[in-house]
Amino acid sequence: MHRKSIPVCVFLIIIFVFSFIGCSFQSSGSPSQKNAGTDQAAGEGKADKKKVEQHRATVHSCLVPEASGTVTYGNEVVSIDASNTAEGYVMVRYQGESSKVRLQITVPDQTTYTYTLASSGSYETFPLSEGDGSYKLDILENAYDDMYALAFSQDIQVTLKDEFKPFLYPNQYAWFTKDDEVVAYGIEISDNAVDDLDYVEQIYLFVIGNVVYDDQLAATVTSGYLPDVDVTLRTRKGICFDYASLMVAFLRSQGIPTKLQIGYSGDAYHAWISVYLTQVGWVDDIIEFDGKSWSLMDPTLAAGNSRSSLKKYIGDGSNYTVKYLY
Repeated sequence: MHRKSIPVCVFLIIIFVFSFIGCSFQSSGSPSQKNAGTDQAAGEGKADKKKVEQHRATVHSCLVPEASGTVTYGNEVVSIDASNTAEGYVMVRYQGESSKVRLQITVPDQTTYTYTLASSGSYETFPLSEGDGSYKLDILENAYDDMYALAFSQDIQVTLKDEFKPFLYPNQYAWFTKDDEVVAYGIEISDNAVDDLDYVEQIYLFVIGNVVYDDQLAATVTSGYLPDVDVTLRTRKGICFDYASLMVAFLRSQGIPTKLQIGYSGDAYHAWISVYLTQVGWVDDIIEFDGKSWSLMDPTLAAGNSRSSLKKYIGDGSNYTVKYLY
């Protein structure tokens, strides 16, 4: 999540409510317990689908960011690898002594995204989510208290090969690799899916049926928290940021462009996702497809709240304001 600050027959765009990375609006019900019906939701309808010979083309090799080293910038403590900006991402690593380091990326419309950089000396991946144009990268080291000093600055010019690429690669907010459990499980589910819509449906049902909201983590989470999608999958619990990142990992690893969007619904801070399907294009806001018509739903709240109360809270989607894309 930005540091100043994580639907069908169901098709989705998910809305997750945050209170500084944790959720401010929580489900009042009791989601499924860990391992209870683990594969039930994901497998609903499989008997009927097996009668259908059509299957989606499962992706067995997800996209992997790399620091190619062909276009680099930096100094003795900062390295920026801009070799693959056309693919929709830039990689940054910090090798200095400061324990608190920030990366600020100012995008073409002059919005500034603020990230926390790891001090491990490893490259991290950040999306160029606002498309073509000029981006400015500032790396800031903590000087004292909440004061930061500029360690390095670089402008880069971006021209994407494909407008979807920023939403297909993993990045710091939704990190996964080809060896992760979430990718392997996505392959398993895809092998039993008819098409992309069916895959999205099965993933959605699995997540809302098996991931439990973690109240303790929500109460103790601090700035700089980043999800681990395999931990969320393994423990079957998390906060809203974890829900969103898990969904993104499942969908992107199977070649389905997915935006992690952060902004406001009224005056409440939220995060949700938007998914691209070739049949309909980008499906935005909080939309659920029941096979015949479109309606609204919030899967984080779905376990313990009535459908009418959810719609009253969510509205018709027109009150949503996107501030950041990841």
